[in-house]
Amino acid sequence: MIMVGYRQSISLIERGNPSRSLEQVCRWAHSQQRSDPDHAEHHDHAVFLTRQDFGPAGMQGYAPVTGMCHPLRSCTLNHEDGFSSAFVVAHETGHVLGMEHDGQGNRCADETSMGSIMAPLVQAAFHRYHWSRCSKQELNRYIHSYDCLLDDPFEHKWPKLPELPGINYSMDEQCRFDFGVGYRMCTAFRTFDPCKQLWCSHPDNPYFCKTKKGPPLDGTECSPGKWCFKGHCIWKTPEQSYSQDGGWSSWSRFGSCSRTCGGGVRSRGRQCNNPTPAYGGRDCPGATYEYQMCNTEDCRGPFEDFRAQQCSQRNSYYTHQNTKHTWLPYEHHDDAQKCELICQSKETGDVVFMNQVVHDGTRCSYKDPYSVCARGDCVNFGCDKETGSLKEDDKCGVCGGDNSHCRTVKGTLVKSPKQPAGVLKMFEIPAGARHIQIEETEVSSNNLAIKNQASGNFILNVKGKDNKSRTFIEIGLEWEYTVEDGKKTVKTTGPLHEPIVVLVVPQDEELKSSLTYKYIIHEDLLPMIGNNNVLLEEMDSYEWALKSWSQCSKACGGGIQYTKYGCRRKSDNRMVQRTLCDNNKKPKPIRKRCNLHECSQPGWVADEWGACSKTCGKLGVQTRVVQCIQHLQNGTNRTVHTKYCTAERPEPRRPCNRIPCPAQWRTGAWSQCSSSCGEGIQQRQVVCKASDNVIGQCDGEKPETIQVCKMAPCPGKSPGLVQQAVTSDLSTPKAPWAPSLNSPKNPVNKISKDSCQGDKSIFCQMEVLARYCSIPGYNKLCCESCSKKILPTILTPGSEHAALELRAPEGAILPSPIPPVTLIPTVVPAATSAGNSQVEAPLSALGAEYTQQDSVASNVTSGLATVQGRNSSVTNVGKQHPTENSAGSPESLGIPFNKTSANKHSRVSALASSEVLRRRREDTEEEHTVAT
Repeated sequence: MIMVGYRQSISLIERGNPSRSLEQVCRWAHSQQRSDPDHAEHHDHAVFLTRQDFGPAGMQGYAPVTGMCHPLRSCTLNHEDGFSSAFVVAHETGHVLGMEHDGQGNRCADETSMGSIMAPLVQAAFHRYHWSRCSKQELNRYIHSYDCLLDDPFEHKWPKLPELPGINYSMDEQCRFDFGVGYRMCTAFRTFDPCKQLWCSHPDNPYFCKTKKGPPLDGTECSPGKWCFKGHCIWKTPEQSYSQDGGWSSWSRFGSCSRTCGGGVRSRGRQCNNPTPAYGGRDCPGATYEYQMCNTEDCRGPFEDFRAQQCSQRNSYYTHQNTKHTWLPYEHHDDAQKCELICQSKETGDVVFMNQVVHDGTRCSYKDPYSVCARGDCVNFGCDKETGSLKEDDKCGVCGGDNSHCRTVKGTLVKSPKQPAGVLKMFEIPAGARHIQIEETEVSSNNLAIKNQASGNFILNVKGKDNKSRTFIEIGLEWEYTVEDGKKTVKTTGPLHEPIVVLVVPQDEELKSSLTYKYIIHEDLLPMIGNNNVLLEEMDSYEWALKSWSQCSKACGGGIQYTKYGCRRKSDNRMVQRTLCDNNKKPKPIRKRCNLHECSQPGWVADEWGACSKTCGKLGVQTRVVQCIQHLQNGTNRTVHTKYCTAERPEPRRPCNRIPCPAQWRTGAWSQCSSSCGEGIQQRQVVCKASDNVIGQCDGEKPETIQVCKMAPCPGKSPGLVQQAVTSDLSTPKAPWAPSLNSPKNPVNKISKDSCQGDKSIFCQMEVLARYCSIPGYNKLCCESCSKKILPTILTPGSEHAALELRAPEGAILPSPIPPVTLIPTVVPAATSAGNSQVEAPLSALGAEYTQQDSVASNVTSGLATVQGRNSSVTNVGKQHPTENSAGSPESLGIPFNKTSANKHSRVSALASSEVLRRRREDTEEEHTVAT
């Protein structure tokens, strides 16, 4: 057992990649392998337990199927989540041994709900688990090839475990194992019996309880003087501190044989009372009865089918549908009913259950010559007549044989009828023949017939007119008679208990009959075959032969390799499939040391750089494969774990082609006009992008982003009204608060005379902001745009409202007359990416009289801030407190950009008029909003 540190564990487990994680874990386990196979810690299989998530939700384990004994595949990766992980480990180890999921590719789906360990969704629990019959079959199929398991295991001095596992673990500790640190038994609700199911909760949320749908471990204390056992809270007693498993009594004597000849069975029994199971203890393992074959010699006289005898005995008294019948034996296709007595009417073909089991010693199936029924169950015998034996006959009946004494007899006969309406005898087949096949060589109207030579009774086509395919039972064998496209065929596996005669019933005097036949027989029975112009062939026989040596477990430093045996055909010494050889005769593998030379020091080997991922831009990279390579003595190389290379690892990535990409201006669609009547503005997005959609460097003049749009004239307004007001006020500036253009205090005189280097903000091109050019700070920021505009003159309060904006859009919200307040916009750069979480926009500013600010309604599209028209919806973004300088001028504010939502500030003018700001002053809410 090795405890792996957290850092090493996370280096082995790759989240979301179970295949890669398993590969790395197996390599790590291989690196921990003892070089000496005789060492007590030389392992055959590795189990890796972790609480890290290595796969999708619900994945509990990962394992290579049939990976046992392979140096890099004999391991499993398991998610550890408490005591129930034992079933996950058992499930994954089953895969390594060659077991498949129950119900997937086999017929064991019915066992999954009963707690089979190899169920696709493991439902096994400590009180209900088992290996399915398919798991046992699959294990037997592959176990012979796992040579590393043939050595004797080492005895480890592990500490003795308690009789019941829950003795050492409380319910709180089991909750911690199942769900993590801090979890304890749930006390939010009372349970009638805490041993029925273990519920757990965390102190942070005690009313949220979880369970793994299993009881606490046996032996867990459930109340003073009591503990859990098999899902029940029972008293502890001095004389019985844990469960009592049942024990068998001694065997009784064998009884009498069920038959006097022809193969009977006798039995003996025992009882599960030494002791009797108690306190939830397990029943006695194994069978209650044991059977032996007896009186196996053939009965004297003609052969009689024992099952057929039991059916025929009812001919005289058993009536079906108020009629007596001639009853023939019938074999049911369901294995569970093989030992039921089922008979078929010869007259009507009706199949009838006789409501009783067959007599002990009756063969279970006509396809199996040795297994017999006893006490209503089918008992498996081998050809050696031993219970549970796996020995089988070869093709000619030699028990455990290799077909070396078998001969194949085949031939073709063509005969013509010698007399009209006569029966034509074709050939005989002797007793002992097996795997018989008789077939017409060509389509004819003649009928095949078969007669028992010893009794003279026909077993096929008594009347010579049977032209329908069917399966029937005669002389203790199951026969298959088929008529396909006019050609007739008869087959049976045998062996024949008595010789038969094959006949043809001609339907036409001049028509010849042509039959081919083939069967297998033991060489000692060949003298019984008459002169039928037969062709004898030797049967193939097979033997185990040394095929090769397995791959050495280590490339250097001393490893182990084993002999690999294959199946060889004796006749031509060719290797064939392994199933043709008898596994019981397979030799034990031989192992030897290999690759004893010392290992060389591994070093880094880097491949050539690959092509650059980009031709331009800022994302181009080149990659190459860097491996830790060890040079072997035989001139080859192998890849080893990176931890074995001590030098600095070469870089596997580097930047490339980091040059600007050719770009061009790209324009978006024009927005809707900002005004519903009169004149307004339209905007569009203009960006410089390259072909790979990254920001580039464009040549040429940037296209316009803003243009004037003209809608229908507003109703009730004269087109010349605004111009008239401007002209009159420019000529007679009489307002006492309107400064003179020649006055030293006029802001125009404060405009910087420094050389203009161009606009420093994208908002400078907006025509609606042109009136701010009289402000020195704005003029310096937008010197290029202001130089193209005519500075407006501030009008008197008696002027028309439209004069505030020089060219106000028709239909916009207009302010009321107000006292002189200077409007100073603070312009900040727009966001550079639509994905940014913080967006800065132009703000309208007040004097020191105000303590909070509202931003100009702004909308962000692909990183460009634009001014929005009225009727904008707003989003609550919380308080924003600007920092003010000594003169009372607010600094710029950053406004978080959120999704739009309804708010009572749902109508905000695109211009920061003083009337709007006054309304904000009267607002009692403490939270700021931003229009989007």
